[in-house]
Amino acid sequence: MRRLFPVTDRTAGPDPAPAGTGARSGARAGVDTGSGADATDGDRDREWSLAELAAAYAYPVPDGRRQTWLRANMVSTLDGAAQHDGRSRPISSAADMRVFGTLRALADVVIAGAETVRQEGYRPARARAEFAEARRAAGQGPVPAVAVVSASLELDFSLPLFTAPAVPTLVLTGAAAAPDRIAAAERAGTRVVIAGDGVGVDPARALRELASLGHTRLLTEGGPRLLGQFVAAGALDELCLTVSPMLTAGDAQRIAGGPSVEVPRRFTLASLLEEEGFLFSRYRRA
Repeated sequence: MRRLFPVTDRTAGPDPAPAGTGARSGARAGVDTGSGADATDGDRDREWSLAELAAAYAYPVPDGRRQTWLRANMVSTLDGAAQHDGRSRPISSAADMRVFGTLRALADVVIAGAETVRQEGYRPARARAEFAEARRAAGQGPVPAVAVVSASLELDFSLPLFTAPAVPTLVLTGAAAAPDRIAAAERAGTRVVIAGDGVGVDPARALRELASLGHTRLLTEGGPRLLGQFVAAGALDELCLTVSPMLTAGDAQRIAGGPSVEVPRRFTLASLLEEEGFLFSRYRRA
């Protein structure tokens, strides 16, 4: 990742540069950091290692106040589109995918809505040698589990996501889900987790159920409807938002959909990174 560096950390003072980066808390010319510091040309041209990215995006140390930490990772164009032609890849970049992979490598479980799984062609998370030791040290398995949120369970259980994961894929659904679909999921080796009393999934209960399975470092990749449910429930702790320097117009979804909340949720900027016009922001609940 080239020309990527921390701008600021408003929650706990400036982010220290990861060991060995030589990067300062600064930004490219024209971006106000609040500190008066600016990155050197050498910092801008040097590629961060995956270990340095992992340090920059590390989950907070548990403090006993919250059982889980739910982080969302989304991408949006300048005009607010979360997708183009139904997929996020066209508005992404190589740097965005490095952040995407790093966030997955830090998580215990990746949560995604059923439609996102279909549209994006989800496959099982793969083991990454670069993160193997860090995951062992954190008491994690070789890869994060994938948890699919689905009320209907109308999923293709013959796909590799369900038949060939390194760790069993989870399906979060409601108690009213069709028994034959639950049976189909279980025959495929999927673990079905009931996380709602009715047809759908209750966001807060979903987090409790995942925590009971030992999954406390949570990552959701949407889609917009699922993220909107987490926002409405007040369950989201952190948003990692990539702002793509593109304009698409059209009627694409925003990063979060569904009913609006009664009072807007306030989040605080934790850090901001940049590469080739892409901004990688990280916001935490205020």
